[in-house]
Amino acid sequence: MTTSQLSVFFMIIYMLEFLTITGQSSLIVIALGREWVQAQRLPPVDMILTSLGICRFCQLWASMLHNFGSHFHHNYNFQYFGIVWEFTNILSFWLTSLLAVFYCVKVSFFSHPIFLWLKWRIVRWVPRLLLGSLLVSCASTIFSTTNYYINIQFISMKHFPRNSTMLERLETFLWDFSTLQKVVVLVIPFLLFLASTVLLMALLSRHQKQMKDLHTGRSNSSPEAHSAALKSLAIFLILFTFYFLTVLLSILDVLFNKESWFWAWEAVIYALVSIHSTLLMLSSAKLKRVLKARCWSLEAA
Repeated sequence: MTTSQLSVFFMIIYMLEFLTITGQSSLIVIALGREWVQAQRLPPVDMILTSLGICRFCQLWASMLHNFGSHFHHNYNFQYFGIVWEFTNILSFWLTSLLAVFYCVKVSFFSHPIFLWLKWRIVRWVPRLLLGSLLVSCASTIFSTTNYYINIQFISMKHFPRNSTMLERLETFLWDFSTLQKVVVLVIPFLLFLASTVLLMALLSRHQKQMKDLHTGRSNSSPEAHSAALKSLAIFLILFTFYFLTVLLSILDVLFNKESWFWAWEAVIYALVSIHSTLLMLSSAKLKRVLKARCWSLEAA
């Protein structure tokens, strides 16, 4: 296959992933939003999942508008959709890490007073933590927008020969500083996610071993439940790590010619997002019930 044929192939894959993730995000928001309207309240985990669903929905539309607009119409105006994508991407990282931290604090069983105090308080903190994630994402995006505007001004001033060297140095400095800022703002939530998930896996593994020792010779479903939870956490960890690395390589603009393999790279990124969203839906009992009801209704039709 030629490069253009491969681009079309991966473009189709990307569009299928776009439709899949849009459907997944819509289902999460509608299902949990309906419960919010009916019960007039929403549990902390469902708050995070709803926020993540809205964020992913907006991220997908920003990605599609930016990618297709920039690919077919080389216009600087489409870069603003890239800024929206950056905002939603940062927010999705923080929301995913918040979900991991919440599960780690609620499920784990440390007896230290500080940890017990944190376990009691985190339920009340979730709305504030969601707001904090939003503010961090806004602050980072405002900085990127400012840097983008300055770079455009530099491009327009390059025809002045006396200032060309100084402008190039300033442009290089701003580019490096902006790249560092983008990396740091993603590394922090990823490390939180990594630490929380690894700690939770270690605690579940230890608890599983204790349960096996207590129930030796007797049939019990607890070890199987712990094994299923450990497998799910391991898959979450692998998927999110790969997603982080793909986004990081995209920011650093390394590995290969971006023009030739742009759509392949986008297809890989959103394949990981789609699988991650599927696992999130299957890990929630409420969303699993809604998904089963939808499948039954489709079969009946």
